[in-house]
Amino acid sequence: MTWVDHLLFMGCVALATYAQTMTGFAFGLVLLGLTGLFALAPLPDVSNVVSMLTLVNALVALGRAHSHLSWSLIRPPLIGSLAGVVLGVLALEWISGSAALLLRWLLGLTILACAILLVTRTRPLARVSSRLSFILFGGISGVLGGLFSSAGPPMVYHLYRQPLPLPLVRNTLLVLFSANAVVRLTLVAGHGSLNASSLWLSLEAFPIVVGLTWLVRRYVSAHSVQTVKKLVFVLLLLAGLGLLIPATRALLA
Repeated sequence: MTWVDHLLFMGCVALATYAQTMTGFAFGLVLLGLTGLFALAPLPDVSNVVSMLTLVNALVALGRAHSHLSWSLIRPPLIGSLAGVVLGVLALEWISGSAALLLRWLLGLTILACAILLVTRTRPLARVSSRLSFILFGGISGVLGGLFSSAGPPMVYHLYRQPLPLPLVRNTLLVLFSANAVVRLTLVAGHGSLNASSLWLSLEAFPIVVGLTWLVRRYVSAHSVQTVKKLVFVLLLLAGLGLLIPATRALLA
């Protein structure tokens, strides 16, 4: 990577951190989408970076959020998501080794789906969904987390429909994503796929994630969440199309 690539990468990290801290999700998809769009680093390496930075972001953001956590709510999707992460990592090892172009196509499709879910207006449910539904949505999120370190779309859609306070939803997402990141990093490291490039990029981005997360949590008003969602939608739409269109052309060629 050139110094321009590193500057672009840090800019992508800043945007992803801001989106994640304000909404509780989208860090991985924004970072993966933008770095893929600019071809800054290989997708598996950036996925490892996302896992490490997601964990850092969650630990900083949850530092003073103990009053907005409910472990009875967290446990069912956590069970499903951790099992899904294992399946996702196994699938990643097969896809990245035999069809890297397919991986970019799947990522582009996932990012577009997340963008659509982000702006889709859904009616809040009258009561909290069943434990089984949380396990199922957690499992689907876990598979995406294992593949791309981006477990957001399914669980975000499910949780934001629940009749629950926004801080509780946001912090529940942070706990789930951080747990996914720990399991994914353990599996990837055990398989020998956690290389020096991922570690250096993570160290480079670490001060941005910690500093910006702290600043946003302390000074930014919660009323600007809707504005942030619109910004994230535009970023995801551009990144998703930027990955999906070239990959589709190459697959059909």
